[in-house]
Amino acid sequence: MMHAYYLCQWILFFFIYSFAGWVWECCYVSVRKRRWVNRGFMHGPILPLYGSGALVILIGTIPVRENTALVFICGMIGATILEYITGAAMERIFHVKYWDYSGQPGNIRGYICPAASLCWGLFSVLMVRFVHVPVESAVLKIPLTVCESIATVLAVAASVDFTQSFNEAMDMKNILVQLEESREKIRQIQEKLKVTQGEVLADYRKYYEELQQKNLTRRNAFIEQIQEKREWQRRQLTELSDRVELLLREEIPAKVDRLISGMKREDLAGLRDDILQELQKLGTRTDKRYLHAVRHLKRNPGAVSERFRETIEELRRLMDAEQKKDRKRQNEGEDK
Repeated sequence: MMHAYYLCQWILFFFIYSFAGWVWECCYVSVRKRRWVNRGFMHGPILPLYGSGALVILIGTIPVRENTALVFICGMIGATILEYITGAAMERIFHVKYWDYSGQPGNIRGYICPAASLCWGLFSVLMVRFVHVPVESAVLKIPLTVCESIATVLAVAASVDFTQSFNEAMDMKNILVQLEESREKIRQIQEKLKVTQGEVLADYRKYYEELQQKNLTRRNAFIEQIQEKREWQRRQLTELSDRVELLLREEIPAKVDRLISGMKREDLAGLRDDILQELQKLGTRTDKRYLHAVRHLKRNPGAVSERFRETIEELRRLMDAEQKKDRKRQNEGEDK
């Protein structure tokens, strides 16, 4: 009977169904990606969500396991609640969604959707009616002392794996935070640079318009005098016009340059230095945490994040570029 299992037997059921879920996910994702993908949060061949879901289904359907319709409903509800809680908790901790149903109709925050819930219901019926029967028989045949030893070894190995995977996930979170902070700082610097450039241009235009207006007034006055005076006054006007052209061509640009260099050049140089520093930070993410983050993202190709949408895509592009380089080096090695 399902309610009479020992703790070590429950643990074995957890790992059996976690492994079965890992096989399913890896095959499904690998076919879609057309390359092998070691799917899952952890390094080992287990997906704890499937193992936990199987236990929830087994426990939740104990009272109704003889009624197929109730097995479907109870299993669907229990597994859906577990999936929602797990997805929400992981995104809160790591700021990343390790699965996302946002594109599915009727989804709730991308954690669950009707289609996935129906799959959980079908999985519940399939497992309780067919799959669990031989699995249960095989586990119950194992001597209790042997079962306890196997469960202990698997639990310890899974704990070590989970700890390492958790640290890698935290490394990826920290890398995403750092990348996002750098991107945001660059955006702010760029906005400040635009404002500074606009101020310089406005000052230049204002200065130029004032000089132009003064020269226009003077020219009009001289034109009136030309109409009243003789030919030698026209020559004076010509000389004055030449002087105005010299002023517009040489002296005004020199004054504007002095204005920019005296008032804005230091600010612009400082902004350029800030941008170069931030770009240098983005170009030197080669520490262990960055490598851990990339390795963790490889195992979770469907991971998304509302907060770090642009940043995680940038990290994914960097990862793809590294993979292309690795494939190219492998092909060159094979040719030799």
